[in-house]
Amino acid sequence: MSTFTFTTVPQIIAGPGSIARISELRALLGSRVLVVSDDGVVKAGLVQPALTHLAETGTETSIFAGVIADPPEAIIHAALAQAIEFGVTGVLGIGGGSSLDVAKLVALLARSGEALGDIYGVGKVTGGRLPLVLVPTTAGTGSEVTPISIVTTGADQKKGVVSPVLLPDAAVLDANLTIGLPPAVTAATGIDAMVHAIEAFTSASANNNVISRVLAKEALRLLGANITIAVENGADLAARQSMLLGSMLAGQAFANSPVAAVHALAYPIGGRYHVPHGLSNSLVLPHVLRFNAPACGDAYAELAPYLFAHLQSADQMERLSGFIEGLAMLPVRLNLPVRLRDVGIPKEGIPLLAENAMEQTRLLVNNPREMLLSDVADIYEDAW
Repeated sequence: MSTFTFTTVPQIIAGPGSIARISELRALLGSRVLVVSDDGVVKAGLVQPALTHLAETGTETSIFAGVIADPPEAIIHAALAQAIEFGVTGVLGIGGGSSLDVAKLVALLARSGEALGDIYGVGKVTGGRLPLVLVPTTAGTGSEVTPISIVTTGADQKKGVVSPVLLPDAAVLDANLTIGLPPAVTAATGIDAMVHAIEAFTSASANNNVISRVLAKEALRLLGANITIAVENGADLAARQSMLLGSMLAGQAFANSPVAAVHALAYPIGGRYHVPHGLSNSLVLPHVLRFNAPACGDAYAELAPYLFAHLQSADQMERLSGFIEGLAMLPVRLNLPVRLRDVGIPKEGIPLLAENAMEQTRLLVNNPREMLLSDVADIYEDAW
């Protein structure tokens, strides 16, 4: 048996209404808390419950609502400046993956004093961080339980900071905060979580481990059983909570058994054409699965019944084909765009996308089948 390590968040508070328990974390966060979010989440009233419960404990809060999708370095620096000026004792991130990623970096940089440009990559962080609590308002990124923050650098490139120091002290999963999520966002973020589970299960990383694989299966079971319900009836609290839990489990899985080519090909789509991350993953997912099938078809067949229960009694080949084609048809059923051209990507943009994807070596090294530049270009062509 191979050796492995598995790390995750020390405390998880989950269940509808659990945001009220944020007051239990007062001793952790301290008396001056920076709340990191985006304008839409704040205007939707999703930050207010946390503010109310913290105020009851005498906590002072300052809200940074300037996060945007695929946050550039300037956003992290602006949030950091506000944190330092406020004299922050702890950081609370509330929102989608971008807000949670920014909150992680603010908590780190406000304590460690490191320069953001010095910590891109794996294991480059040397300092500590401030107390950190993360509250997702989407069920997709799993950022509340991952040691990763993704930043847009320059005009359109994405880089990651990867360190166990970024794991928060606590995550709060409250389905009430996801009720207003639009159907298209619910669908895309849900597929994003599925990709996390699939890529964690099949990762070529030396740290691919039994815990991650078990979590990936349960994540797919929860996500597969609830995504259509959550998209079609966004007020279904049970489905929403199951999606949050599935997303978190997938996050725990890939935090320890890292993702691969789907994400490597998705990042340039988001960076260059500003396509949301979950949708970017969805657009290339079935094409990467078909490419990888010769190397990990047995693993895909093993996962198939967890995501598509009707494949339970199917044979190996039926499970494999049903898994790939089922995931190809899922965005169709959920009314998402399915071709690169549907989101405004020109065919002549494919060579540059392929070159950018090949730069994602941190991710491609985990793919179960080696990818050459020509393979990546072919996948984008298939997806176009």
